[in-house]
Amino acid sequence: MVQHTISFTTCWGSAKWLQGYVRIAFAVVAFCIIRDVPGTAVALYLASFFLDEFDGIAARAFNQESRFGAMLDMLTDRCATACLIVNLALLYPSATPLFQLSLSLDLASHWLHTHSSVLKSNENHKIVGGSCNWLIRMYYNSHSVMSLICTGNELFYCCLLLCYHYSGPSVPGIKMGLYPLLVVTCAPVALLKAVISLMQLLSASADITAMDCLNKEKKTSRD
Repeated sequence: MVQHTISFTTCWGSAKWLQGYVRIAFAVVAFCIIRDVPGTAVALYLASFFLDEFDGIAARAFNQESRFGAMLDMLTDRCATACLIVNLALLYPSATPLFQLSLSLDLASHWLHTHSSVLKSNENHKIVGGSCNWLIRMYYNSHSVMSLICTGNELFYCCLLLCYHYSGPSVPGIKMGLYPLLVVTCAPVALLKAVISLMQLLSASADITAMDCLNKEKKTSRD
């Protein structure tokens, strides 16, 4: 019992967890001030997002990788993105159905994918097998691909929020500000992220259904 308490305390005071605390704090502050100072809020939001990269590096460097850490990182990302999408729906009410679809797809796909990983006893949700769709395998097996897609997706939503308030610095040779330009540039990446989420949802659903069928067959054979 004493050993468990010491291990628990050490874990929560480790370098990895300290970075996780900073990520959460940045996100909380960002959404507290997002209506008054959107520029600062977006900067804090992106800082929280990019800290996820250093969070993973610290976990591997100090040998502090864990299932709970991976789950907490994903939950921080999902909750932060959900809050950002809710604010976008308030700013662009005509696009609310699209934002609702995006939010639902993001949450549902990650929930099912994570649950499927747990049922398969994978060490974390980023481990995918050969039975998965090639797009999902490419997304999870290539850190650079995942980082690029996630960054493009977050920039799309952040710049969409910034566009409501200001156009940003002018871009030489282009008749639009920096933020609208980034929205247009990152829109295909955000669409690709949505497609990956849909594929992830379908793949996880198929895996869970297959496991259900296998369990029923084993139960029937024992009877």
